[in-house]
Amino acid sequence: MFTDMVGYTGLTQANESLAMKVLERHNGLLRPIFPKFHGREIKTIGDSFLVEFGSALDAVRCAVEMQTQLHDFEGLKGQKIRIRIGIHLGDVIHRAGDVFGDAVNIASRLESLAPPEGIVISEQVFVQVRNKEVSPLIPLGAKEMKNVSELIQVYRVQMPWEGHGENGGDARPSVLEAHRVAVLPFVNISSDKENEYFADGLTEELIGRLGQIRELEVIARTSVMTYKMKEKKIAEIARELNVGSIVEGSVRRAGSRIRVTAQLIDANTDHHLWSSNYDRDLSDIFLVQSDIAEQVADALRVRLLPSERNAIEKKATEDLDAYNLYLKAKYHWNERTRESLEKAIRYLEEAIKKDPAYALAYSLLADTQAMRANYGFVDSREALTIARRYGEKALQLDPSLSEAHLGMATVLWNEWKRGQSTTEFLKAIELNPSNASARHRLAMNLALTGRLDEALDEIRRARDLDPLSPIISTAASSMLIRMGRYEEATQEIEESLKIFPDFYNLYAHLGLALTELGRHDEAIATLRKAVALSGKSDSAVSDLAVAYALAGKGAEAKRILNDLLESRKTRFVSAVDIAAVYAALGKNDEAISWLEVAYEEKSGQLSYVTTDPVFVDALGEDPRFINLVEELQK
Repeated sequence: MFTDMVGYTGLTQANESLAMKVLERHNGLLRPIFPKFHGREIKTIGDSFLVEFGSALDAVRCAVEMQTQLHDFEGLKGQKIRIRIGIHLGDVIHRAGDVFGDAVNIASRLESLAPPEGIVISEQVFVQVRNKEVSPLIPLGAKEMKNVSELIQVYRVQMPWEGHGENGGDARPSVLEAHRVAVLPFVNISSDKENEYFADGLTEELIGRLGQIRELEVIARTSVMTYKMKEKKIAEIARELNVGSIVEGSVRRAGSRIRVTAQLIDANTDHHLWSSNYDRDLSDIFLVQSDIAEQVADALRVRLLPSERNAIEKKATEDLDAYNLYLKAKYHWNERTRESLEKAIRYLEEAIKKDPAYALAYSLLADTQAMRANYGFVDSREALTIARRYGEKALQLDPSLSEAHLGMATVLWNEWKRGQSTTEFLKAIELNPSNASARHRLAMNLALTGRLDEALDEIRRARDLDPLSPIISTAASSMLIRMGRYEEATQEIEESLKIFPDFYNLYAHLGLALTELGRHDEAIATLRKAVALSGKSDSAVSDLAVAYALAGKGAEAKRILNDLLESRKTRFVSAVDIAAVYAALGKNDEAISWLEVAYEEKSGQLSYVTTDPVFVDALGEDPRFINLVEELQK
């Protein structure tokens, strides 16, 4: 049996003293239960337990009692203790008080598949307990697991408090968690197809409003948008996103009138829990969004806190033209290219001219300018100066806005202010627990300060909320590379490429992992594909030059380096991209000189060098590099 506490890393960041008390109570509640079922605690790993049992039935019964006790426990200062549990049956090797083997690995993988307060078991355990007196066992299908050659049939144990009928009847199987919600892209049925951005904006606004309800886990925009224009059954989508509730609808806009239809579907039964039509004036769009969010919460029997109701009902702006411009900006922002970010900025600047108190627009402006710096699209000094001004304005206008704290956190991150940015990321998550972007960037911030285990834990939580995000998948593989887990990283990326076959950043990271494994020809071929898919972006071209250099093909690397140096004479090229090639060529003095240029330019990319194997391998013992890393990790 493997267990893991939900949200412990985030709590540690927010309140270390409370986190230690929660961990102590967690251990105190669970440890007395193990011997009651003949369980032997092998070890603790932070907030996790590894426990061995003599029988599968004992293990499952123990797990049910553990979850029941924690479910009934009121918590400390409102902090509920929720855990995931995975159980597998198989041979292990005992050595020095520890256990090893495939069975241990599979149990740990199963734990990550369990929902909060849930138990997941393998088919081997299912066969042993299916005819015994245990809770209902619900099939979840065959799952692929890292470092496991065969598919594993997986089952979920239904908890005693789940799935009771309206009249108090017997519990019925509930495969998917009802409080995990996906808002599918609203269909634009306007005669004007240019209103597509409006339908997308309505979808995203609903995701944001529902995400502020702490009892719900709401899937992020990136993942749900993959289902746009796709004919898939609700049950299939629900399984892929691991959600029990789905919101879907349509919007028709004609002049100043809108017609919105919306419905909430129980993904386990395909039954409609709620539906409604809204024929309104465009000026009522915020009331429509608020009402849908409140009706969804009511249908799912979620009790809204006053602060949550206030957040849901808040109007972002009174100016419909500004709102329209914001939606157009968000549409382009989501494309994440140099040109699309510039378009987003133009729309946002128009929006704040129309409504100078539009905090959400200022938040996105701060985020967009900081993103341009981080991607190496522009000189960071100017972009971050502007971004900070917008971020401070957003917080001044509305400090209760999750997006405002996320924008400011991203600015601070790019300014290398690690502690302050962590605080802002955590505040953004506190205000919207389903903010996958905040969790993703918090993970990156932790990784860049060397806290890689915590970072990997946080990025997995981000992926729970945004399972089909190529950016988050890339970040997860990046952390494995920085941890030196190159084989695991290549496997992770290859799985992600099945879903995102044209996402160049995945190829860029795969190329780096293959290079570190000494598979140079494969790395070069992979990075050539990254260059083509990226439109010959500077960072992808630099990565290819690095691969050439490390493969002993210095002439090719120098040719690309000379092109980058020549381009820098007429346009912005990140000094970090140039430094990376020099480092791979073994020209340490030149690499350090260009890193110093990047430092002077306040390059957003400079943060990544602290744990980048290309720089660490070449410069890790150079006192100048060590001093730079210490400065960046303060």
